[in-house]
Amino acid sequence: MTDDRALAGELATAAGELLLDIRKTSGLVGKELGKAGDLRSNEFLLRRLAEERPGDAVLSEESADDKTRLSAERVWIVDPVDGTREYGTYENGGGRADWAVHVALWSASGGLVAGAVALPALGVTYVDDDTAVEPTEGLASRPRTGRPRVVVSGSRP
Repeated sequence: MTDDRALAGELATAAGELLLDIRKTSGLVGKELGKAGDLRSNEFLLRRLAEERPGDAVLSEESADDKTRLSAERVWIVDPVDGTREYGTYENGGGRADWAVHVALWSASGGLVAGAVALPALGVTYVDDDTAVEPTEGLASRPRTGRPRVVVSGSRP
């Protein structure tokens, strides 16, 4: 049996690969592409979790909330496409890369057990390993001046 961290990474990566394929082959763009990606990635993640961890509950941003999770020992928390609008921006073979797939596992006895974030358009998946994570190069390379910084969305007010 795959350990929980490895499974989180495997699922996030595979869902990301599915999303890239949908983006390339569906002919959809915009909201329609975003909806299709959310739906198919969610179906994939729910199916695989039911196969791999049938006794665990799942909380997904794209599914109706099953309140049995509130008393479950283990709960997988997934966001099949974080950045649906950005994912849907794909025309003429090009698109945005600032979207992700999130897969995490919470346990009543241990808190957060596993977490993975796939950035499919960048070809990378990050899986927690109980060590501190340094900022990405883009963030770390900016000089710290002591002045406050504001980060804003490029697509939302």
